[in-house]
Amino acid sequence: MATAELTIEIQNFVENPTSIAIAPFGWEGTTTLPENIDAIVAADLERSGQFRAVPQSDMLAFPKAGDTIYYRNWRVLKAEYLLVGTISEAAGRYRVTYELYDVFGQRRLLAQPIDGSVSQLRDLAHYISDSVYETLTGIRGAFSTKIIYVEARKAGSGSNKEKFRLIYADADGAREQVIHESDAPIMSPAWSPDGKQVAYVSFETSRAAVFRQELSSGKREQLTNFKGLNGAPAWSPDGQKLAMVLSKDGNPEIYTLDLTTRRFTRITRHFAIDTEPNWTNDGKGIIFTSNRGGRPQIYQVTLASGRVERLTFEGDYNARPRVSPDGKHLVMVHRHNGIYHIATQELVSGDIRVLTETRLDESPSIAPNGAMLMYATRYNGKGILAAVSLDAGVKVRLPSKLGDAREPAWSPYLN
Repeated sequence: MATAELTIEIQNFVENPTSIAIAPFGWEGTTTLPENIDAIVAADLERSGQFRAVPQSDMLAFPKAGDTIYYRNWRVLKAEYLLVGTISEAAGRYRVTYELYDVFGQRRLLAQPIDGSVSQLRDLAHYISDSVYETLTGIRGAFSTKIIYVEARKAGSGSNKEKFRLIYADADGAREQVIHESDAPIMSPAWSPDGKQVAYVSFETSRAAVFRQELSSGKREQLTNFKGLNGAPAWSPDGQKLAMVLSKDGNPEIYTLDLTTRRFTRITRHFAIDTEPNWTNDGKGIIFTSNRGGRPQIYQVTLASGRVERLTFEGDYNARPRVSPDGKHLVMVHRHNGIYHIATQELVSGDIRVLTETRLDESPSIAPNGAMLMYATRYNGKGILAAVSLDAGVKVRLPSKLGDAREPAWSPYLN
C-alpha cells in the first residue's frame, strides 16, 4: 500500500556545525546490502543541524579501522571527527563494528560492535547515530525514535472524497506503515508513555470517538461514545489515564479516563471552552487551552486542588500546549500579527521565542530529548511536516510526495 513517502529537506544548520567524516563502512559479504548504514548515519546527524558530513567524494582514503587512519588526510578536509566501521555476516546475523575518532586529538572516542538481523540494519544505523550524537553533544540522541502522523489524500482521480491514514514511521520518515485507514477523518494521535499504544480520534462511527490501538497486534478499542465532542486524547505519564475533551455534560470540558476502572472524572468546570489537554511531566497537573479570558490562552490545573493558573499572556492566541522534557519550556501555537507560528515560552521568566516563520503552523510535538520539535505546516499548497530546534537554529522540512501530512506525534524513547 502506498504511503506518504516523506523526504528530508534541511533548510539551515546551526552556525558553524561540527564537521564529521563518515567513511564508507567496509562490507565483507558478496551481495549488496539493502541498507547503506554510513549514509543513514550521515543523514541522521545532518538532520540534527548540529553536524555537516564531509562528502565521501572529497575523501582521500576510506579507512575501516583506527590502525589505517592517516590523520593528515582528514585535517586537510577540516574534519573534526571521523567515523569508520565494518559490517560482517554470519548465520543470518549482521555485526557492525564502528569507531569514532577525534581527528585533531588523534584519539578514539567510541568503539562498539552491535548485532542485528537484515531487517534491523536501519535500526543499527540509527543506534550508531544516537551513540555518536550523545558522545559529541552530551545529549541523548533521538534518531531511533518513531513518529506517527495523519495522511489525507484524494480517494481517486477526479474524486472530492478523501481517505485518511494513520502512519507509523522512523523519525526520519522511512519505513512507513499504515496503522489505521478510514474514509472518515482521523485526528489527534498520541503515544502511550511506553510506546506500545496510540490513542486518536476517529469519525468512523459518524461522530467523533476516542480509540486506542496496540501497535504490535493492531487491536483497537473504542473508549468513548458520547454525544458532542470526544477529542484530544493525552496519556498520563504513568500510562494509566487519558485526558480528553468531552462535551457530554453540555460544555467542552477536560476529563480524565482511568483505563483500568473506566471511570471518567471531570477536571474543569467553566462556561468557556476548555480543550487540548496535556499532562505536566510529574502527572500532577494538566495544561490546556481555554478562552475563559476572552481569547484562547494556556492554563494549568492542579489535579489535587483543582486550582487553575493562567500561563500565557503575550499575544492574542496561544494554544496546543506541550511541556518540554526538562519541564522548563512550554511549546505552543502562537499568533502574532494575525500569523500562526510555533513558539516556546520559558515557564519561569515567561519569555517567548518564535521558532517558525511560515504562516500556518500547528500541532507541535517535541522529541523526547528536547532538542527538536515536529509540527505541521503548508508548503507549495500542501500539508507537510517540518521540524525545528528549540533554539530555532535548525529547520528541516519533511514533505510528503503523495497526500497531505498533518498532526505529527513524536514517540517517547522506545528502549
